[in-house]
Amino acid sequence: MNFGHPWVLFLLVLPAALLIGSWRRRGQRLVLPLDHTAVRSSRVIFGLVGLAESAPALLLAVAILLLAGPERLGDPVTKRSLTNIELCVDVSGSMTAEFGEGTRYDASMRAIDEFLDYRKGDAFGLTFFGNNVLHWVPLTSDTSAIRCSPPFMRPEVVPPWFGGTAIATAIMACREVLTRRQEGDRMIVLVSDGWSSDLDNGNDVDLAAKLKADRIVCYAIHIGDEDVPAPIVNLTALSGGEVFEPGDEAGLAAVFQKIDAMQETRLERTAPERQDFFLPFGLAGLTLVGLSGLSLFGVRYTPW
Repeated sequence: MNFGHPWVLFLLVLPAALLIGSWRRRGQRLVLPLDHTAVRSSRVIFGLVGLAESAPALLLAVAILLLAGPERLGDPVTKRSLTNIELCVDVSGSMTAEFGEGTRYDASMRAIDEFLDYRKGDAFGLTFFGNNVLHWVPLTSDTSAIRCSPPFMRPEVVPPWFGGTAIATAIMACREVLTRRQEGDRMIVLVSDGWSSDLDNGNDVDLAAKLKADRIVCYAIHIGDEDVPAPIVNLTALSGGEVFEPGDEAGLAAVFQKIDAMQETRLERTAPERQDFFLPFGLAGLTLVGLSGLSLFGVRYTPW
């Protein structure tokens, strides 16, 4: 146990002096006119009277201890470790291809909407890309902006300069966003259906090494009909992630569930915090007040 204001404890010399004076006091002798009576002193009565006289000093000591701010360390607790997840979604023209009940873009955004529910408490960001990159939603635990975004960046309505697919450029932009976050894990979820020339000539390996150094895990969902391009396989595997081919809309939802299971939530044990510890001193004070009140019914010094 510690005290928030330990200097106040020096005032305990006051109740200590009162206690010493109370027990060392002898009082004055008084002769009573009683005939043929032998009166002996009683140690029990002397002790009871001494305790009653000590109550005010003890109450003062309790008050000083409360003013000193007694504290104790609380129990260590665990909290959920934050994961910063940047969703990187392709909005090139090929994402308008039919997939399930809509387009590849529609299915991707519906699956992302479900994924947000799996990871409550994490921070999400949303980046759209084609040949250029647009950070649509910054990293935040409020996912409402992500849920409302699908109509505004559909491949049919994006500007012409979003027509191509520059995956390496998009991943580098997401890396810059994540490295600004000092707290929590970092993850990129890439959703694309195409091949990207800026991953060739060893750029995939170099980019994966940068992600690994920044503790960023990259998962990719290849939503196209063709085989997964080898650079994307290298990029995800070397960063500690994996690439998936959903095949259909049900498989796409299952992929997000699998990513959630692979990137498990970590619990961190936090250091115990100081907490006020007034209860025992308050109970002691109330007890002393009660006993002092009872003593006034007869346990006190009298001159007769």
